[in-house]
Amino acid sequence: MEGVAQKHSVQDDDRKRPSFLDTVKTVLAGAAGIRRKSDHERAPLNPVHLVAAALIFAVLFIFTLLTIVKIVLG
Repeated sequence: MEGVAQKHSVQDDDRKRPSFLDTVKTVLAGAAGIRRKSDHERAPLNPVHLVAAALIFAVLFIFTLLTIVKIVLG
């Protein structure tokens, strides 16, 4: 029983825990269209981080476009 617990904890340590910064990099690379399929398949992403990063990116993108339009037309 003890060997199984130790083996399981070693496997957990080997896997990289997803960070918010990794998720932001993934969202930005996906938006730019430069993300490889192999990177996508092995990326450990937290769904909550992914949704939050995508919403933040979308809001910033829209704000940037509106600002550019106001500068050009203003």
